[in-house]
Amino acid sequence: MYLEHFGLKRQPFKITPDTSLFYKGNKRGAALEALKYAIITGEGIIKVVGEVGTGKTMLCRMLEIELPEYVDVVYIANPSLSPENILHVIAFELKLAITNQSSKLEVMQLLQNYLLEKHAHNRQVVVFVEEAQSMPLETLEEIRLLSNLETGDHKLLQMVLFGQPELDMKLRDPSIRQLKERITHSFYLDPFPRQDIYDYLNFRMRAVGYHGPDIFSERVASSIEKQSRGLTRRINILADKALLAAFSEGGHGISARHIKIAAKDSEFRLEKSKKLLTWLALAAALALAMWIGTLIPGVNSSTTIAPQKQDRPNQQAQVVPQPSTPKPVQAPTPDQSQSLLQQRLTATRSWISSAADDDFTIQLSLQNPWADKSTQNYLESLASQLEANKIYMYKAMIRGRPVYSVLYNDYENRAQAVEELTRLPESIRGDGAFLRTVKGIKSDIRKTEQQQAKE
Repeated sequence: MYLEHFGLKRQPFKITPDTSLFYKGNKRGAALEALKYAIITGEGIIKVVGEVGTGKTMLCRMLEIELPEYVDVVYIANPSLSPENILHVIAFELKLAITNQSSKLEVMQLLQNYLLEKHAHNRQVVVFVEEAQSMPLETLEEIRLLSNLETGDHKLLQMVLFGQPELDMKLRDPSIRQLKERITHSFYLDPFPRQDIYDYLNFRMRAVGYHGPDIFSERVASSIEKQSRGLTRRINILADKALLAAFSEGGHGISARHIKIAAKDSEFRLEKSKKLLTWLALAAALALAMWIGTLIPGVNSSTTIAPQKQDRPNQQAQVVPQPSTPKPVQAPTPDQSQSLLQQRLTATRSWISSAADDDFTIQLSLQNPWADKSTQNYLESLASQLEANKIYMYKAMIRGRPVYSVLYNDYENRAQAVEELTRLPESIRGDGAFLRTVKGIKSDIRKTEQQQAKE
């Protein structure tokens, strides 16, 4: 919406990690280099801890890109795996010849043979585990046992745990103290201070084509720091909405007022507002109860019952004509655009029902399902550059927020997917495209359906 207004080639502040916009300040660049070194040297288990929205997933994506070609990456996004399943998932990701009925001993033997063969060809395997703080203790212990796979002088399988501060709390449990002893490198991602927020915002603006004077001043950065607590995801949300607010007013400068507007419209601000409203509602209910209590002594018990029976029909009559506030619905869109969207959603349901779990696809981006026009324009742009019948999309939930996940094509193995990813136009690849397994996509869809069913 505001891209042309500010002279931008693409969005600078998206909710999905965009590796082309990786900011090396606030020790992020140093952490990336240290992580690469720790993985290549192949010693012990590595831990990366940071609050929600501090950039752990961005570091994970950057590692996938910058690690040497001889390092194979296994990515585990579902932390709630049982000890039995973690082995199978790793084996499936490595394309080992196992089935769901394969025993733990069989899987372990195949995995060890595979890793020995990789080591013989001077290759490494590293497993990235996101949201590790949600892993059961028994599964974390299984990870420690996997780290025992080694030759005389080298670990065969490297593990990197990405998690929130709760991971450190979980590692204090005496039952997994052996795992804690195996962690040889620990990295902590601190929130951004004001100066880094200022540098980060303007770095991203210029990285996507902006050429004017700094839009985000140090004063605005200070305001964003207060509202975001220095968390990059919140910084991105506030900056994106502030740009939209400035665009809607026809201006090119961002002020602290725009940040306040953006904060009022943000989910993390709404969480605080809901807590305040809850307390206010409780206080109001208590005051009402006390007021009613002052009236009761002066009213005969027989007269308090009859009016209630008489009032019930009236109360019902007052409620029925006033429907509850409807949930937001998608605005009507042009027939051509809507048919393209519906066509891809329908095609995705058909594709996902027949696709093999161990196939790969490329996630191109996440789109806002309420921003119809923007989503339609994006799909049309993709269809003009790629094969339209290979574009898929489905609705998912990310931390309670609905999004459209846009995918491209179906590949039998990782090598094919990587090759296709490198051939994508830069304008598409630059949006943060990365590989996904069909199994992971199916899991997303199931979780979303379950969550919607609860609501």
